[in-house]
Amino acid sequence: MISLRRAPELWRRVDGTVWYLSLGLLLFAGSLVPALRSHGTVLGDVPNRPYDVLAVVAVALQCLPLALCRRRPLACLTLVSTGFAVDQLRGYHSFAGTAMAITLLSLGSRLERHRRATVLVFSAAYVPFAVALHQLGPGLPASEFVTYYLALALMWCIGVWLRATRAKEAEHRRRVVLDTRAAERARIARELHDVVTHHVTAMVVQAEAARYLTAAPERLDDTLSAVADTGRLAITDLRHLLDLLDPDHGTGARTPAVGGLGPLVEQTRRAGQPMEFTEEGTPSEPGGGADLVAHRVVREALTNALKYDHGGRTSVRVRHGEGEITVEVGTDGSGSRAASPGGSGRGLAGLRARVDVLGGDFSAGREPGGGFTVRARIPAGGTS
Repeated sequence: MISLRRAPELWRRVDGTVWYLSLGLLLFAGSLVPALRSHGTVLGDVPNRPYDVLAVVAVALQCLPLALCRRRPLACLTLVSTGFAVDQLRGYHSFAGTAMAITLLSLGSRLERHRRATVLVFSAAYVPFAVALHQLGPGLPASEFVTYYLALALMWCIGVWLRATRAKEAEHRRRVVLDTRAAERARIARELHDVVTHHVTAMVVQAEAARYLTAAPERLDDTLSAVADTGRLAITDLRHLLDLLDPDHGTGARTPAVGGLGPLVEQTRRAGQPMEFTEEGTPSEPGGGADLVAHRVVREALTNALKYDHGGRTSVRVRHGEGEITVEVGTDGSGSRAASPGGSGRGLAGLRARVDVLGGDFSAGREPGGGFTVRARIPAGGTS
């Protein structure tokens, strides 16, 4: 037995044509029941007439075209209104007259083109129809025909409102999809920037330095080895990123901890940057979100140091306090700009966003003496 909880799901799965056809058949069968004859819509008070073959045709024209409501709404309206006109003018007054309101409701919600023309044509056709009913009947006041017309107009307006609501919901869903896609692209771009930029910058700086070491083979060999090591680190970090973006592939992403900043500092030093590294305290949550963000802050700051203050003295200070990690990376401004592509500004903006997510503080700016300092306070215990 189908549970009530599954009923809405089954309703959505069944094509709308089936439901309209079922409704039409139900109205058709009900209109032929003797007890319901002449108990339908009465407009103009035309004298009742017994059912004949034409009555069955009129009932069929009003009921069966409901199956076309979704796919051919204009054809549906034409057939139903024709059957309704025959029904009223002949005085059958069948139960099938209800189909007229259903058709206008569906038409208002489904019709995409020629909406204004449809309203004008239907309204123009209603005038001679009302005049004919007035002449065949006892001469009821025109207010009865106006009232029925307004009732039909109300059904049309309800359909229009349903259509507008559906379009608004569709637009909202489209905006959500676009915003989600843009946010995902920005996240992937930020991850790629964090992973690739530092290593590539270090490789460019080291490769530029190697051009001037051809007379010192031993130093040239060390520099080329450093370039190769940096490339291997870049490949490793890219694999970690791919594991993060596609968790079903591989063994999953590994999170770098702040305690692993030694190789990062050493890599920067081998690229020709004088380094000073101090770390205080013990990580309270190794491999947590705060550790990852702190690692990204240091890496981005060192990348900028290689780009814009190559050769200048650079200091890295990391302190693990109670419930937070503080990071400070600064240069003294004594170096020179490296021969590497300029930045896009995405790095610092991405760091600020990462720190803000964890509820921390982030600042980056030039010092009076010409250096540049990046500071971050990162609450521990959060996820990233």
